Amino acid sequence: MFREAHGVKKIVIVCGMTDMRRGIDGLVALVRLNYGLDALEENTMFLFCGIRKDRIKGLIFEGDGFCLCYKRLSNGRFQWPKDSGEARNISLEQYRRLMDGFTIDSSIKRIG
Repeated sequence: MFREAHGVKKIVIVCGMTDMRRGIDGLVALVRLNYGLDALEENTMFLFCGIRKDRIKGLIFEGDGFCLCYKRLSNGRFQWPKDSGEARNISLEQYRRLMDGFTIDSSIKRIG
């Protein structure tokens, strides 16, 4: 379910490291206060990652309440963006690449 993101219309990744001890209320406050985003936007998934990068949390408002998803990898780490001052939209394709263990940022740099 978490891997396929069924019913999710928008995905926002909170870059940098998040204290994974936070629950729903703490993550909603983080989204609102630090990034000025509306956590009550229906079918929008916010993604958070901890220091170890082997676990992520997804927060989704489904219209009648929040759903908190948690995934811990048994082997490996997520390729998580490090810029802690940024929350950005990612496409469903970027989300799938992240869940498959790949980076969402291109490693190819354009010259000129």
